[in-house]
Amino acid sequence: MDEKLKIKISIADRVYPLTVNMSQEEGMRSASKKIDVMIKQFEENYAVRDKQDVLAMCALQFASQVEQRQVESSIDNKDLERLKKLNDLLFDYLEKK
Repeated sequence: MDEKLKIKISIADRVYPLTVNMSQEEGMRSASKKIDVMIKQFEENYAVRDKQDVLAMCALQFASQVEQRQVESSIDNKDLERLKKLNDLLFDYLEKK
């Protein structure tokens, strides 16, 4: 069982106190930094007036990255299944010879 840790994460100039498992701390801090970097990029590249809009754009960006990985993983799994079937067919053919 992981020990709980109280940390403070800063996102968009706001501090959020969290209680996380020790094993999650590094990931939380890294995610916070990535969000802040993305916020700065959006603010520099787009005329954004509201922090809420920037946060929504960050959320969309991260969610789309997760979805894209799942799509790619699904494609990889389909290819793997095809290769396994082809491999089985080849073994069956070679055994009959």
